[in-house]
Amino acid sequence: MDFKNSDTIPGPRTEDRLPHTAEAAVKIVIVGGFGVGKTTMVGSVSEIRPLTTEETMTQAGIGVDDNFGSASKTATTVAMDFGRITITDELVLYLFGTPGQERFWFLWNGLFEGALGAVVLVDTRRLEVSFDVMGRLEERGVPFVVAVNTFPDAPRYPVAELRTALDLPEEIPILDCDVRRRASSRDVLMTLMRMLHAIAMKGALT
Repeated sequence: MDFKNSDTIPGPRTEDRLPHTAEAAVKIVIVGGFGVGKTTMVGSVSEIRPLTTEETMTQAGIGVDDNFGSASKTATTVAMDFGRITITDELVLYLFGTPGQERFWFLWNGLFEGALGAVVLVDTRRLEVSFDVMGRLEERGVPFVVAVNTFPDAPRYPVAELRTALDLPEEIPILDCDVRRRASSRDVLMTLMRMLHAIAMKGALT
């Protein structure tokens, strides 16, 4: 077959092509418990049409999955979400959202490979879900920031109280985020990139 003249294998859409000035790409993972907003965050901030692996929730998940606060959810991520955002002309972030249900957490190891940093999404109604998430990142030495998704019915706490409750050191940023808003999600990613830059500079000086 003459693929050169064939219309059956289209190339990437114009909006999906990498900027020709891009020189560096960084892998970032978006992690958190079930229903904290990972898929929404990737979708809101991605400059390309995001890849999602959502499947309809079934009766099989009753009694197995913790869907507290997410009773209206009808689908769940079973593998990953993927998106991309250009930070500068030279720097591109590849975003990988992890599945939130514990029975899919075995997939996290592969998604963490090569990740330079992470965003931990937190729901203040279920802070206890975050401990295992952050523990896995700490075990692998992946730096992270904590973003508190501002659900309308979720309680609000001062940062100092959240830091104590989550047992986080001062150097880990904690910030509010509305994952539905692109600017808010982008601010979280920029905070992470500033932290990664500071870590890299500190390492270069030692």
